[in-house]
Amino acid sequence: MRTPVKLLSIFVAFACLLLAINFGLRSSMGFFMAPISETFGYGREIFAFSLALQNLCWGLFQPFAGAVADRFGTARTLIGGAIVYALGLYITSTADSIWALHSGAGILVGMGIAGTGFGVVLPALARMVAPEKRAFALGLGTAAGSAGQLLVIPVAQSFITSYGWQTALLLLAGGALSMLMLATPFRGDSAKARSGDETEPEQTLPAALKEATGHVHYWLLIAGFFVCGFQLAFITVHMPAFLTDSGFEPQVAVISLSLIGLFNIFGCLLFGSWSGKYSKKNLLGIIYALRALVIALFMLLPISTTTVYLFSIATGFLWLATVPATSGLVAQMFGLRHMGTLYGIVFLNHQLGSFLGVWLGGYLYDATGTYNIVWWSAAAIALITAVIHIFIDERPVARLRNQPIAA
Repeated sequence: MRTPVKLLSIFVAFACLLLAINFGLRSSMGFFMAPISETFGYGREIFAFSLALQNLCWGLFQPFAGAVADRFGTARTLIGGAIVYALGLYITSTADSIWALHSGAGILVGMGIAGTGFGVVLPALARMVAPEKRAFALGLGTAAGSAGQLLVIPVAQSFITSYGWQTALLLLAGGALSMLMLATPFRGDSAKARSGDETEPEQTLPAALKEATGHVHYWLLIAGFFVCGFQLAFITVHMPAFLTDSGFEPQVAVISLSLIGLFNIFGCLLFGSWSGKYSKKNLLGIIYALRALVIALFMLLPISTTTVYLFSIATGFLWLATVPATSGLVAQMFGLRHMGTLYGIVFLNHQLGSFLGVWLGGYLYDATGTYNIVWWSAAAIALITAVIHIFIDERPVARLRNQPIAA
């Protein structure tokens, strides 16, 4: 039965708000690195490790969150995730030790992001909308996360300036709890999650996992998303400190990350639309090649406010443009029935890359006094990833080739 247009509009609006809050809160964490490190007298590696652990836990718990949403429904997963997210921010605000920082900002916030983010909400969107609108819906949901980055980062920075980092984190914890109210429209998603697409043949979760992990092109997709995570997390966490080291005022970092969020909206909508019309693997290859070029130019040109903002605009346009095509490829190759779990595994590897990018950035900075090695590494692996995507076979698996699986 087709969902009524009015109810579908409400569902999509609530999904977008959820992703905006989820992503906006997470994207603001880099601005807490300097004040927290100064308060405790730590080097940057300590809080960088907390945020690296956050990305790792986000990835580790994403397949489980996706499986719970597939089996028991999205609403329950979102409610649990919002509570854990808020608890993690609260514990971070009251932290008095390294372990408390790692537990709050790292483990709990990471779990909360997993339970309220892309890996849970995007499969619900894919199940709710008509197949011909699926690619655009995935792009719209991804763009909403970017809008959250654009809106929440300036607010978080103003909270830090006005009230201090501890009170700012408490206020953000309240924002995380607001996601509880946005989980209501997802209550009917459990039946859709269990039934999958009506045109798909029956398949158990163990069979789906065996099929996907035995499919070499699934692993190539995973490798690409690992690189994506490395780049995005490094820039999100270390860009404010990098710009401060380069002599810029904190406001430049705020504008930089806000520009990334703003132009990411356009990139997600455009590439989300294109992924419904053109080869998803080719779009991903183009995105990674352009990322390599943009980073290389940023490193080679003399740094100035102009080059920072131009880099932010170009990077923002390519920022989460990979998500609609990547999540769409999972649905296209393996179907919708277990999409939450299979996309969760892909996203786990994205977060393994995030962990490495965030931690390595802090470690190499403390060891060398510069971020240059990480910047150039990010450019090199992006170029390699662009080549990898040439070899991906994006056709549905043999089990589905005679089934009308839409993009």
